Amino acid sequence: MPANLTAQYHKAEAAYRQAETPEEELECLQWMLREIPKHKGTDKLQADLKSKIARLRSELTKQSKAAQRPSHRIPKQGAGRIVLLGAPNVGKSSLLAAVTRARPEIAPYPFTTQAPQPGMMLYEDCPMQLIDLPPVTADFIDPHTVGLVRGADLVLLMIDLANDNLIEDTQAVLDRFRAGKTRLGRESGLDEADVGVSYSQTLVLLNKVDAPGASDRQAILDEFLPLPYDRLEISATVGTGLEDLRRIAFERLGVVRVYTKHPKEKEPDRSKPFTIRRGESLVEVAEQVHRDMARTLKSARVWGSAVHPGTIVKPDYQPVDGDVVELHAG
Repeated sequence: MPANLTAQYHKAEAAYRQAETPEEELECLQWMLREIPKHKGTDKLQADLKSKIARLRSELTKQSKAAQRPSHRIPKQGAGRIVLLGAPNVGKSSLLAAVTRARPEIAPYPFTTQAPQPGMMLYEDCPMQLIDLPPVTADFIDPHTVGLVRGADLVLLMIDLANDNLIEDTQAVLDRFRAGKTRLGRESGLDEADVGVSYSQTLVLLNKVDAPGASDRQAILDEFLPLPYDRLEISATVGTGLEDLRRIAFERLGVVRVYTKHPKEKEPDRSKPFTIRRGESLVEVAEQVHRDMARTLKSARVWGSAVHPGTIVKPDYQPVDGDVVELHAG
């Protein structure tokens, strides 16, 4: 029997993937259990959720009795969270400096980045959070890295085309995640057979494409370590492919920019768009304007590519990128 999972369940599932603390994970799992349809087709999934909740409660009880480790928690900002993942010296910090205003330490020796470093990358008028993660090797992975990869909307797996050991270094990163519950994938989501296994959408960045011998190393990579992810060739230092990176990252996040207009004004406010995910409705826009407006929203007028100018729509209308909306609450 098919599960027929609801939109609210998928919303709870997405929140669970992006939870940053065990307490947030527990809250989201309980939300998922409340929203899951109760029939034979979901019996196993319900049992998995209950088991996960019980295990997490037990872990939280133990943690409350033990000293807590220092946290590298980074507040979420922008339209989505993107993380830079890779082996030492692949150019993650150089890329962060090239596409954001962040100024990380950049040096030609391993482990320059010892803690997650955030910045904001712009695509047109849409900011996206970009986080440089500590490097991953066969012998080391920072414990916070896994959580940040798990909660990311997009993982940028960087590979250094100037490195003769790129196959071994990349394999070490892949092996680290294949061995755990947080894994790299073509799309983000939970494993239906095990709700504890989470996949994070991944795009490969082939960095230093301008380096001597880069094309030969790329051919070797394709032959001996073919990767199941889409990829983009870039050079963080020269700037090759960086504008494409901004655009592709925006598209991968599934972001929809919505601009609001006051009923008494002729022109919309285009200084800063509200951002929602593709498939979300005007209710999510109203929530960002004001919590009470989401509860009392009755209708809206919309100007955009998918409707006639000034069309009156209901709260369940799903905006498209660039829509101008005039919200009416009652």
